[in-house]
Amino acid sequence: MLCLMKFGTRQRFIDICDGKVDPGFMTVMKDLSLKNKGVKGEYLINKIQDWLFDEVLFKYAIDKSVTDVISSITGPNITAVNSMLINKPPDSDPGASLHPLHQDLYYFPFRPADRIATSWTAMERVDEKNGCLYVIPGSHKGQLYPHSYPEGYKNKFYHGVHGLDHLPKVNVVMEKGDTVFFHPTLLHGSGPNYTKGFRKAICVHYADSNCYFIDVKGTIQESISLEVEKLAAKRGAVGFSFENVWKAKSRLVTGTPGNFQSFDSHL
Repeated sequence: MLCLMKFGTRQRFIDICDGKVDPGFMTVMKDLSLKNKGVKGEYLINKIQDWLFDEVLFKYAIDKSVTDVISSITGPNITAVNSMLINKPPDSDPGASLHPLHQDLYYFPFRPADRIATSWTAMERVDEKNGCLYVIPGSHKGQLYPHSYPEGYKNKFYHGVHGLDHLPKVNVVMEKGDTVFFHPTLLHGSGPNYTKGFRKAICVHYADSNCYFIDVKGTIQESISLEVEKLAAKRGAVGFSFENVWKAKSRLVTGTPGNFQSFDSHL
C-alpha cells in the first residue's frame, strides 16, 4: 500500500483545482456535465494531465516502491511518458464520468509494447459504485484494436474499442493506496461514479527510455495523432509532430537518457 500523504498529492490536486497553483504545462479538464451547476474546484475538475514537471506530483512518479516494479518490466532506463490524476466528482452525468473500454497503446507512437507499463494508484477506496477500473483478463496478449469515439461521447480524447462487450470483465476493487500495474494492450475502462463522494486515482505510464518511435500514418493510430497535433497547435506548439509532443511531455525518471530525450523542449 502506497502512502500518498507523504507526497502531498491530494492537497496539490485541490490547490491546482482552486487556482492556488499555476498549472503551467498541465492540462486541467472540467466535467462538462457539471459546468453549469455552479460547482467549483474538485467538484468540477475531472482530470489533470501532464503533471510530470510539477515537483510535488512528480514525487509519486519517482517513488521507489513504484519504480522498483516498473524497472522489472522496462529495465533500468525509465522515462515517465504520460501522467494523469483522474477525479470523478459526485453528481456528474454518468456518460461524462465513465471511461470506455480502451488500450493505452493506442495513444503511444513508440514500441515495443512489452517495455511499457502503467502504475495506477487509488487515492481512496474504489469499487463498482464510484467507478473502479475494470479489465478483460488476458487481453494484453492480443492485438491493438481500432478505437473511436463512442456514440454520444462526453470527453475529448476518450476513444474506445467497440464490439467487445461480450467479453467477461473483472472489476478491480481497491483500497486507498493500493496500486495496480498493467500492460499497454490490456483492455480496460472504468464506470461512472454513482456516489456522493469522489473517486480519485493517480496514474503514470512508463517506458524503457530506449523504446523506438514509429510512424503512425496510415495506421489505426493516425486519427489520434492528428487530434493530438491539433491540440498542440492550439496551445502554441505549431508544427509539433505526434512524436515530438510525446517527447516534450516525457521526463526521465532514472538511468541513461534515450530516445525520449532527443528533443529537449516542452510545450
